Amino acid sequence: MRQGRHFLQIPGPSPVPDRVLRAMDMPVIDHRSAQFAELGRAVLEGSQRIFQTAGPVMIFPSSGTGAWEAAIVNTLSPGDKVLMVETGHFATLWRQMAARWGIDVDFLPGDWRRGADPAGIEERLARDTSHALKAVMVVHNETSTGATSRIGEIRAAMDRVGHPALLMVDTISSLGSVDYRHDEWKVDVSVSCSQKGFMLPPGLGFNAISDKARAAAKTNRMPRSYWDWEEMLKPNVNGFFPYTPATNLLYGLREAIAMLLEEGLDNVFVRHQRLAAATRAAVNHWGLEVLCQEPKDFSPVLTAVLMPPGHDADQFRKVVLDNYNMSLGSGLSKVAGKVFRIGHLGECNELTLLAALTGVEMGLSVAGIPYRAGGVDAAMKYLEQRPQGNSPAHLKVVGS
Repeated sequence: MRQGRHFLQIPGPSPVPDRVLRAMDMPVIDHRSAQFAELGRAVLEGSQRIFQTAGPVMIFPSSGTGAWEAAIVNTLSPGDKVLMVETGHFATLWRQMAARWGIDVDFLPGDWRRGADPAGIEERLARDTSHALKAVMVVHNETSTGATSRIGEIRAAMDRVGHPALLMVDTISSLGSVDYRHDEWKVDVSVSCSQKGFMLPPGLGFNAISDKARAAAKTNRMPRSYWDWEEMLKPNVNGFFPYTPATNLLYGLREAIAMLLEEGLDNVFVRHQRLAAATRAAVNHWGLEVLCQEPKDFSPVLTAVLMPPGHDADQFRKVVLDNYNMSLGSGLSKVAGKVFRIGHLGECNELTLLAALTGVEMGLSVAGIPYRAGGVDAAMKYLEQRPQGNSPAHLKVVGS
């Protein structure tokens, strides 16, 4: 028997706020009615504000993986060449999906400890004088490693060499938590889902698209039906969908968007940066190592922590779960058993984070992991230094 709420400190699905749960607690309505059209228009227009785009945003009843597939089948053809970067587990999964669709993937190798290198992308594109590469596909926030990629710099690199490739970005774990600018960065396809920064249960996938991407969809040769953008866009004009949508998730989405806009996106982004910096302060004090090694790439969404040699991260996670009713994220693929991940995204504030860090610190003690006590105090001291204003410039960088 456990008292109190379970602490879900994985990097997604993130905890669903009570406001969102109450908004979803509605009878199912006729998805062809005027009442539904009002809801449909509200979430489509609201999603544009979160992606920071004036272009179309499509909402599929799907996981983020489905949104990946929609991005591929609407823009590329079998045999097309694309450039991807090995930033971690999810970049690797995207590569595998592309290969199954017959895409030829040039996969720039990485060490899983930093985001995509804009200079490396620029160098590879500069060599592609025949413009054989049809797309650059990047994960904005690599959930397996806690490293972000600098999409604005990648777009600048593409522009410097004048390469016409589409820029396609996975914002699954970053949208609504990390500054993301679809239009300003000239992203052609942004892929996301509901259960991370949107603070919803799983079940909605998103594609935000540019005019260039939509033009590509009219000439590519990939088969599609369920994922077809044009079939989605036709009824979307009036707030409807081509097939039965996830109605009650859309009620929750409308409320989640309202919460993000009430706080203000800039404030949301700074809050996530502050919580991430406080987490790194605790990890550093414990004498443990943050997996991401590039300070410019530190994720505001999660912190991946390396275990000392000879200690198993999954066993440590079990100790924390059994003793303190808190779930931490596991290591995936290459880092399985080597790292645990602390999520600090969505509806998370200073006290939520400090409670989670307390659970981690107690777990380190109970599990017999070598560490230096006082990491929670270090995080507290950081959080007490509340910045004045909403600019990231006010945030002191805490290194790894």
